[in-house]
Parts: sequence; structure tokens; C-alpha cells
Amino acid sequence: MGSASAADLICYNCPPQWADWATQLKTIKEHLGYDIPHDNKNSGQTLSQLLAEQASPVADVAYYGVSFGIQANEKGVVDHYKPAHFEEIPAGLKDPDGAWFTIHSGALGLFVNVDALDGKPVPTSWKDLLKPEYKGMIGYLDPSSAFVGYAGFVAVNRAMGGSLDDFSPGIEFFQALAKNNPIVPKQTSYARVLSGEIPILFDYDFNAYRGMYKDQANVQFVIPAEGTVVVPYVMSLVKNGPNAEKGKKMLDFILSDEGQKVWANAYLRPVRASAMSAEAAAKFLPDADYARATPLDYAKMAAAQDAFKEQYLNEVR
Repeated sequence: MGSASAADLICYNCPPQWADWATQLKTIKEHLGYDIPHDNKNSGQTLSQLLAEQASPVADVAYYGVSFGIQANEKGVVDHYKPAHFEEIPAGLKDPDGAWFTIHSGALGLFVNVDALDGKPVPTSWKDLLKPEYKGMIGYLDPSSAFVGYAGFVAVNRAMGGSLDDFSPGIEFFQALAKNNPIVPKQTSYARVLSGEIPILFDYDFNAYRGMYKDQANVQFVIPAEGTVVVPYVMSLVKNGPNAEKGKKMLDFILSDEGQKVWANAYLRPVRASAMSAEAAAKFLPDADYARATPLDYAKMAAAQDAFKEQYLNEVR
């Protein structure tokens, strides 16, 4: 199954350093023979590009945080496709018509490089981050662009008593956090945590476990005491993509036993729970910690995103 061209299909937002897309793309190549280039967009950049290219699409499939998948459907840039095993995806984690569907999820918390804390204690709560001792040590991805940034804001806002109708507790928290000179990158910053440049990053459990088990770094994952959110990542078939049939086969593969196992081995929760081996499950924090990580109304989260973005840009940045 040799490649017919330099790329057999295009996936927007398949970054090798994130969620172990590198292994997934390699596995797809082994099973389907497709060459799919790495792509380092974030979720917001992916949706913007799909909108810009709507008249003449370049991508075949897209991957993004759930709220962007919902928006992509509303804006008419994705097709309806129900891959194999679609019926095993729980309701609420997919569009009933297949415009988007969850492939894996993560819990948002604090990814901490213990060595880079210079002897300071590992924070255990969101509120700990406001302590002056952590000045210059905290990072979070830009909430107005990166999905993980928005998810982090939503988690903190809810933990501080806010809701998707009331962002003011979160805004107040981030205004207070500004005194600690946070670092605010736009792209995934895994390497910057391992190097110690960003000792504490608002990030997902899977990135921290990767640092712990794969890169053998002295890092920890903290599910803050006040609670956090579980966040699904979803995929869609792009409307009028140039390689739709290959796109469908790729999506089928990602939901297959083989494809889902890649995520479980990368410390993500595969949407098909049966793909998680006992060995993989043992590497996660105890269930008692995960009881503090709960879902929310993702459609409402998507609907609130534009208003949030405006408020954040006006009041925090």
C-alpha cells in the first residue's frame, strides 16, 4: 500500500507532541498505508482555517476540543459521519448525527515539575497558585485561542463558584493570578515543563503521566482540591474534503480496538472504555482523586465561548 502522494490525507491539529499523535499516525501508516503529515495548529486555529477554506477545503479530518467541534458543526464546515463503533460512544460525547464524536478525554489539572519548584511545596489547589512564592512559575495556554486554555478557565471558574452563565469568579481569579507573572503560550508547552521553564502548567493528566512514565521526569499531576473538569477531544470529517473516503477510514481506525489502545497507552481515557488495559489504568491517580474531575454541559460551554473570549480579552489581558 505505497503512498500515492506526499500526503494521503490531511488532518488539522494532529501535533506529534500532543496526546501521542506521533504514535497514532505511525500506527495508521502501518495499518492503512496512509502518510499523514504532522500538524501543529491548536483547536481555535483549526476552526479558523476550516472557515477560511470553506469554499475549497484542504483538510479531510479535524481534531479539536469538544466546544470547537460543536462550533464547527454550527458553522457548517463538517460532514456527518458515524464511524465503526459509533454506537459505543456515550450520549453527550457525540453529535447524534456524527458531526463530531469523542475519541478520548482528559482531566484538567496541574502538571508540575517538582525539581523546578526549588524546594517549594507542590500546590494542591487552584488557590495555592495565588501565593507569591509561585511568582513566575505558573503557565496556562491562552484561553482566548487554545482549547486547553479555555477548559482551564472553565475549570477554575466553576471551582470558584462560577458557572457558564457567570464567568466573573474565574475572571477575578485570573486577574489575581496576573500578579504572579504567569507565562501564557498559545501552543502545547510540554517540553517547557520538562525543561523547568514552566514549573506549573494548567494541563491534562495525560501529558503529566507521559512525563512521569515515558520521559522519567520528576513530575506530578495534581487534581486541585476545589475540583476540575473532564474534557473530551473530538474529531470530524471535513465537509467536501479532497480525500473523504480515506478520511472515513482513518476515523474508523481511530475508534477501532487498535486505534483506541494507542490513546490508552498514551495515558488518555479512550472513549471506548474496553480499550483501557489494567496495566494502563494502574498508572492513573486513584479513583478517589478522579472523583473531583467531573463533566459539564459541553454544548453550553461551546455556546459561551465567544462571550468568554471577549470578556477575557477585555478584563484579563
